[in-house]
Amino acid sequence: MAVGINCIFMETHPNPDEALSDGPNSFPMGNIEEFLLEIMAIDKLVKKIK
Repeated sequence: MAVGINCIFMETHPNPDEALSDGPNSFPMGNIEEFLLEIMAIDKLVKKIK
């Protein structure tokens, strides 16, 4: 978001350690809201500066 991208693609899982595939690449769903709020704030700031 800090470089001005317009979207992200993420794999999520309630418990990445138990995911049948891509567990190490999965973002824990319990943390998704906080993460999205943070990157949305970064996106808003970057777009305000442009």
